[in-house]
Amino acid sequence: MAPPAVDEGFIRQFAATFGFRLGRPQGVAIAPDGDVLFTRTPPRSFVADLFERDAATGAVREVLDTATLLGGGDEKLSAEEKARRERLRQATRGISGFELSRDGKRLLVPLSDRLFLVERSDGKVTELDTGDGYPYDPHLSPAGDRVGFVVDADLWVIDARAGAKPRRLTTRPGPTVEHAVAEFVAQEEMDRTRGWWWSPDGKKIAYQRNDVSGVDTIWVANPARPDEEPTPFRYPRAGRPNAEVTLGVVEVDGGATSWIEWDHARFPYLTRVVWPDRGPLSLVVMNRAQTDLAVLAAADGGATRELLAEHDSQWLDLPDAELPRWLEDGSGFLWATERRGDWQLELRRADGGLERELTPLELGYRGFAGFDEKARVAWLTASSDPTQTHVWRCPLDGPPEPIVRDEGTSDVKVARTGGWVVTSTVTSAGTRRVEVRRPDGAVAGELPSVAEQPPRVPRVEWTKVTAGGRDFNAALVRPRDFDRTRRYPVLVHVYAGPTSLMVTRTPTSYLLDQWYADAGFVVVAIDGRGTPARGHDWLRAVHKDLIAVALTDQVDALKALGARYPELDLARVGMYGWSFGGYASAMAVLLRPDVYRAAVAGAPVTDWALYDTFYTERYMQTPQENPEGYARSSAIARAAELTRPLLVVHGTNDDNVHFANSLGLVQALFRAGKDFELLPVAATHMTPDPEVALALHRKTLAFFRDHL
Repeated sequence: MAPPAVDEGFIRQFAATFGFRLGRPQGVAIAPDGDVLFTRTPPRSFVADLFERDAATGAVREVLDTATLLGGGDEKLSAEEKARRERLRQATRGISGFELSRDGKRLLVPLSDRLFLVERSDGKVTELDTGDGYPYDPHLSPAGDRVGFVVDADLWVIDARAGAKPRRLTTRPGPTVEHAVAEFVAQEEMDRTRGWWWSPDGKKIAYQRNDVSGVDTIWVANPARPDEEPTPFRYPRAGRPNAEVTLGVVEVDGGATSWIEWDHARFPYLTRVVWPDRGPLSLVVMNRAQTDLAVLAAADGGATRELLAEHDSQWLDLPDAELPRWLEDGSGFLWATERRGDWQLELRRADGGLERELTPLELGYRGFAGFDEKARVAWLTASSDPTQTHVWRCPLDGPPEPIVRDEGTSDVKVARTGGWVVTSTVTSAGTRRVEVRRPDGAVAGELPSVAEQPPRVPRVEWTKVTAGGRDFNAALVRPRDFDRTRRYPVLVHVYAGPTSLMVTRTPTSYLLDQWYADAGFVVVAIDGRGTPARGHDWLRAVHKDLIAVALTDQVDALKALGARYPELDLARVGMYGWSFGGYASAMAVLLRPDVYRAAVAGAPVTDWALYDTFYTERYMQTPQENPEGYARSSAIARAAELTRPLLVVHGTNDDNVHFANSLGLVQALFRAGKDFELLPVAATHMTPDPEVALALHRKTLAFFRDHL
């Protein structure tokens, strides 16, 4: 029987629109009066411009466009800025980031290697003289009268006015010391891209100092351009030295740095820094094993005192990046903890003692979004159903109140002052909306999208299956011309790692899966143990071995699905995924060839000793402490066991999961006399280029058609 025709029109449209994401409102900032600033690209361009929605009229206008600001010139990005965007998985260019002053009157717009100030009252644009070099990580002072930025790993500050000259606040003694720059693991794994912070009065700056002399240097080359010099990255691999990070405070007018003191030997990781309007300069520090965490308050002289501590015998996950969030009067702070078996938000007194739990365990707290000081209300996301996320208001003196509870997933952005919020929702019916809401949660209007709409909503069945005494969430995508009398080969689209879910009630997440299904497959996604949003113990079942439990659950749940749905031909099963999903796919055909007959492994970690310290050691400990676990979890070590078709795809410029991972695997396969396919792609860990994405999906489909 001939396979179904491939929908070329859809896959071309999907690639050209970056998965229909281009054209959506991004980078939202909310002024105290409810005006909303946001960036947006055209539907088939990666270059973003700046827009504004007026709170009074609801009218949307373009504030700034990239082409005008650049005067027709090309955009320039430093290696540090390219790396920062890679850490953020940010593919757009142009005005892809901006900052709104606290009073809402002024904008700071970084573009290319230039900084612009925009007065919102009259639209006046002023370019700041940042001197030589690329101004990295710029931020307005709390009063909006100064701008700080980093050039070549040193901190500078400039008055926010025309004609002002920048002043240098730090001088690095050599190339192995960095100032005011978040180290690699902070950016990639801690959700912290900043390396410096203004004091509330704007007279001081706290900044981190990194001694990277002991950190391995990874050289990322572009094989397509052998005339270009490789880019060096200080990349700490599991079991190897990290950057030595300290924190200092310097006066904006200059002078010596005052260093903050804590037990660096016990707590080498600086994971959070918060300098509130009222309350102490606050640090969240962690031990290398990530089993102990402390919230510290720093005094003017640099001494610190412990406000609270957390411990877990396996590992601690970090709370939200905005926490601790101090109250305006300094009487206490908000904190999130998992110590009672699942995440909760709590209110702490100024001395760190518990005032009260703000969310019950059964709410399913997912994340802190912001705090409305006037109403004394925290905004957050939560759901007791791991496949959904809803928006809630949580008063400090009352129970949580639902604001958005559509079946699907929702998120919220909160104004720093003024109480306005913007909620983003994707429903299980496939509709998407971005709504501006008043402080009471009432809808005031929408932020318009110009994104192209998918030609169809994927046909997803969300279900649960029971295997081994456990319930697993699963999703199935069948062909649109599904024939119940037929049996179909199965593609398992996998991630299976500790930081992400595959099964969510958002049909738009399954657009590509529908394309693969329409080509003659049933596509399946399963979330097993080791994935988030199912409680402390469910996640930590993978401690010290990232594949055994995860793969067992994938197999058990797949067999349970096969027993329920006769259309699934479990004699013809393939698996594909990217990053951790690529690793899981490679391990699936290596360890369970009785179940998985072919796999496509995209950007896989093939030996956890090659991946970074903070991520890997959280789950696996170090290679020195857990050599057996690293050996069991290594695809390279198991290469000689391959008996099924395997396609390995990897970006040659990947600075996260380095190309060395795939090279190590295919070298081991080659030496063992195994057949395999390797597809090197001129890309990073992301593949936003439409032509690359188009070719990649065609290749993947052809591979599975050949082998299943």
